[in-house]
Amino acid sequence: MSRVAAIDCGTNSIRLLVADVDVAGDAPRLAELTRRMEIVRLGAGVDRTGELAPEALERTFAALRGYAAEIERLGAGRVRMVATSATRDARNRAELVEGVRAILGVDPEVISGDEEAALSYAGAAAELPGAAKPILVADIGGGSTELVLGDASGVLAARSVNVGCVRMAERHFRTDPPEPAEAAAIVADVHAALDLAEQVVPLREAATLVGVAGTVTTVAALAAGLPEYDSDRIHLMTTSAGDVADVTGKLLAMTHAERAALPVMHPGRVDVIAAGALVLRTLVERVGLPTVVASERDILDGIAFSLGDRAR
Repeated sequence: MSRVAAIDCGTNSIRLLVADVDVAGDAPRLAELTRRMEIVRLGAGVDRTGELAPEALERTFAALRGYAAEIERLGAGRVRMVATSATRDARNRAELVEGVRAILGVDPEVISGDEEAALSYAGAAAELPGAAKPILVADIGGGSTELVLGDASGVLAARSVNVGCVRMAERHFRTDPPEPAEAAAIVADVHAALDLAEQVVPLREAATLVGVAGTVTTVAALAAGLPEYDSDRIHLMTTSAGDVADVTGKLLAMTHAERAALPVMHPGRVDVIAAGALVLRTLVERVGLPTVVASERDILDGIAFSLGDRAR
């Protein structure tokens, strides 16, 4: 087994996984040592300005300094950091690269949407060997959503579209709670994005829909009425399409303070969860399956597996 450190730098959060991975057998195995997340909102304002803000960069670097100490403490031999939607879109992404190199000693890889989708599928599908196939993995991030269809042989088709919870909230929400017209504008954007995705990914051919990342897991926790956020209970939880729609409607009717008071709500998701739920609800309706499976395994696990592959 190889001890590795995987870092996923997204639009809304930056996350760390240190794990022992074994990719020698038929099915990859991962023994988690630590998994951490910080909401740094790296992509705040990128949709409007096209640049990473200085304060967002500093929040990200502060989180990375803590991660670097944890990586050293646990003795991870290989480190890989990937940066996704917000960094792809930013003109000044070189500032992020320089800061990361100084802190971690490695360059962040600004990966394409297709690479992001493949890593998400690898992480999510590893624990779903018995699921009906093909599996559609939907990674709803802050800036983009990755849609990847695959089966036992691997990825069949993938597409990244620029509809994420932060991007949609910043683009369309102006009131609290949002007006129906604001929600409708997000739905229209998502439908347009899914039209693009369907040129490549046959969404309606999926036999199982799996959703990863914080929007999906938070909606699942709310639908289940959990008294607190519990990753172990949420992992592989099945939520009906009707419950997704019901939770989305409730979130849209709440004020910021009411959403913040929900016991499963991470403070960094309060202002974007309703937008993210709209993305999820629209996708579930488009795919046409009666349920969505929430997975706590995602691109972070895929990055870790890729490091195991590199060490062979």
